[in-house]
Amino acid sequence: MQVPDDFPRNPFPASLAGTQAKFAARRINGRFVVGLTDDERAERYAICLDLVEQLVAYCRRKALDQPTRSPTELLDWVERGVRNKQAVWQLGGPEVDWIVAQMRRSYELASDDIDDSET
Repeated sequence: MQVPDDFPRNPFPASLAGTQAKFAARRINGRFVVGLTDDERAERYAICLDLVEQLVAYCRRKALDQPTRSPTELLDWVERGVRNKQAVWQLGGPEVDWIVAQMRRSYELASDDIDDSET
């Protein structure tokens, strides 16, 4: 699976206290790894991409159920929900930022396609 460059490499950045520079690393097969391995990153990308697709479909359903809500209000509302469930869904902050950006972009593109087909 090809993971785009804008997908986070380290969804759980760690900061360690002290005066000297430190980084959080894991030992995998005798090597220290900071952030995700390529396989872990591809797996998390697939999970996040699936969530984006589900959220866009959810936004479409809610737009039909609540036609008085503007697209911006709807997307803001869904974004708050995603951020509130971040810990439950075991997502890192950078992943949530990526998911929200992709959701907004995909929903707006889908809305543009619908508008174009109606004219």
